[in-house]
Amino acid sequence: MANVVVVGAQWGDEGKGKIVDWLSERSDVICRFQGGHNAGHTLVIDGKVYKLNALPSGVVRGGKLSVIGNGVVLDPWHLVSEIEKIRAQGVEINPETLMIAENTPLILPFHGELDRAREEAASAGTKIGTTGRGIGPAYEDKVGRRSVRVADLADRATLEARVDRALQHHNPLRKGLGISEIDRDAIIAKLVEIAPEILKYAAPVWKVLNEKRKAGKRILFEGAQGSLLDIDFGTYPFVTSSNVVAGQAAAGTGMGPGAIGYVLGIVKAYTTRVGEGPFPTELKDADGERLGTRGHEFGTVTGRKRRCGWFDAALVRQTCAVSGVNGIALTKLDVLDGFETLKICVGYDLDGARLDYLPTAADQQARCKPIYEEIEGWSQSTEGARSWADLPAAAIKYVRRIEELIDCPVALLSTSPERDDTILVTDPFAD
Repeated sequence: MANVVVVGAQWGDEGKGKIVDWLSERSDVICRFQGGHNAGHTLVIDGKVYKLNALPSGVVRGGKLSVIGNGVVLDPWHLVSEIEKIRAQGVEINPETLMIAENTPLILPFHGELDRAREEAASAGTKIGTTGRGIGPAYEDKVGRRSVRVADLADRATLEARVDRALQHHNPLRKGLGISEIDRDAIIAKLVEIAPEILKYAAPVWKVLNEKRKAGKRILFEGAQGSLLDIDFGTYPFVTSSNVVAGQAAAGTGMGPGAIGYVLGIVKAYTTRVGEGPFPTELKDADGERLGTRGHEFGTVTGRKRRCGWFDAALVRQTCAVSGVNGIALTKLDVLDGFETLKICVGYDLDGARLDYLPTAADQQARCKPIYEEIEGWSQSTEGARSWADLPAAAIKYVRRIEELIDCPVALLSTSPERDDTILVTDPFAD
């Protein structure tokens, strides 16, 4: 049985939520394998809108097991609040439908405080553009071996020891930033209070998932952010704090790489990014405004306006290679309706030399100028199309040209936020 990994193949916000929801009907288990509640997924089901940050997209589908894997960093207070909000929309969430890996690191209040303080103190040109929710500092504590993890909530002595180790690191940092010391007793009291709400979902996820796999259950691995925000392969340092690429699905849930059968890359029919960092095809003109307005390009988490630009085939070809993408889901094609001419970036000019990939060095990335290929647009609407026959010939030509340039086929085509407005070419879950 082909288990499927869904990854964003640009800078995030590609429409992963809808695709994961669409695929969840074909799956038994849906797993989040990295990131924190800095990610946002918007699902539209029968006209009802669900906005998720920490919860896997599968929670809105009855009869599915949703899993938060160890590759995630988890804010327990945010999770409880999000569960209550989604329950209020009529969704049932209980320990039978939601599971949290026991070795998942927690985001604590002082992580967010440090995140925001460092961003505010950063000099011009060095701000990362974080959401300020503590994701980066929580990952730093994970690799520094000073995290409080879900399992630690079950034992008071262990919990206190973990907090003490964290404070030995954080209090000197806070002093240097002019922030008051952390109240040890207060943070322990908060953790003791929230512990029962989290522990009821705790489980050895690695064991459960391997048993599900052996039983022939279909597993869907859900990534957050996009591959260009990957800590290793993204536009460093303007990246997130975790590995976003498909290989992280195995490490972030406790399954071997052999558990991955198909990698689906989610790709927007144009390009956007939130926050700072290089963006070769960014448009600061009427076309960019038009893309942003028609695409409703505002962040799910922060509400920040997204930067918009033409489709960058060189970048997507690169991310598809790094994640081993088998096929892409192309989203928001309808946003391009009405453009007389479209442009696709096929490479870069770097100081007179032509490159077919984005270089690693930040100074070189900043100097890369896009090399465009122009393609005819279309005047007809593609919104809501559910078959190739519903698409204008020029739109089909645009899709086919993207396939050629990124060296990867289109498996799904999305033509609106509604889950049923999807053209299926290849079923990722096919045997």
